[in-house]
Amino acid sequence: MRWLLALLAFGAVPAQADRIKDLGAFQGLRANQLTGYGVVVGLAGTGDDSLDYATQGVKGVVSRFGLTLPPGVNPSLKNAAAVLVTAELPPFAKPGQRLDITVSALGKAKSLRGGTLILVPLRGADNNIYAMAQGNLAVGGLGVDAADGSKLTVNVPTAGRIPGGALVEHLVDTGFASAAALQFNLNDADLTTAQRVADVINQRLSGNVAQAIDAVSITIATPPGAQLRAGLMARIENFEVRPADAPARVIVNARTGTVVINGAVRISPAAVTHGKLTVRVDENPQIVQPAPFSNGQTATQQQSDIAVEETRNPMFRFAPGASLSDIVAAVNRIGASPADLVAILEALKQAGAMKAELIIL
Repeated sequence: MRWLLALLAFGAVPAQADRIKDLGAFQGLRANQLTGYGVVVGLAGTGDDSLDYATQGVKGVVSRFGLTLPPGVNPSLKNAAAVLVTAELPPFAKPGQRLDITVSALGKAKSLRGGTLILVPLRGADNNIYAMAQGNLAVGGLGVDAADGSKLTVNVPTAGRIPGGALVEHLVDTGFASAAALQFNLNDADLTTAQRVADVINQRLSGNVAQAIDAVSITIATPPGAQLRAGLMARIENFEVRPADAPARVIVNARTGTVVINGAVRISPAAVTHGKLTVRVDENPQIVQPAPFSNGQTATQQQSDIAVEETRNPMFRFAPGASLSDIVAAVNRIGASPADLVAILEALKQAGAMKAELIIL
């Protein structure tokens, strides 16, 4: 606990300038998620067996080659598995470029190791096909079942990847070349940072072309045209801006006992004491023997010792404007545990002495 808080004290350093490209992105330059349903074949008996949707998938695959299974005939598919294929289509992706894909088992397949994905169309949210996927899986997991029912599993054998396993078929129009103006969106909403980004752009471009319209978006007036705007965006994203200081926040993870206090937290004058009460109960049963020739029976007599111990910690006082290092020093001085620290911070918040947002995860 002490070393964690000590590290936090060193984290309270002034904000440095960041590139605009690290603070957000231009509107339209975004990735798109693609998904597809397919069949993996060539498994060593670790497939879906006779699962209905795997059977239907295999029937669809073989029907492309003119093979039709008789009605009511379901093949045993221990060497095949139904899978879902996911990929991310980056902005400006052109037909013929390759994408990495992730393949995950949909049914009861035990492992996809050694499998081959059969040609699968990958669709976007508009249900249009943007890429085609196929290839041999690279699976990092391993699963083994023994005859006596024992199992051994390493990592996750039911999911794998195919690097470059999809080919882009259609591009997505970003719209940045024909939009009325460029718009830059910050990752984190902050009015001060948005205004600073607009000011830096206007200063570096020698004109009043950028305007912060809210805490996230900055509009940049520029003539249309892909080549002109691409060059301008390349210049803008490398401008350096000093972002605004983060709001005062205290983050508490109640499950792990982790407490993070950022450097903006300040404490108003306050006095704090925190005690701990420990109750200990010791059971010492005694064996009681009957008197000779009394026809009695051996019995157990309960004997309990109860002790109450109260740890008294001295009261400490926060001076006006106490900083993060002052909080760390005070908490370390009384040896507070993570649970004790959470109680102290909550009490300071309720007393109005800590002007910070307390977030409990």
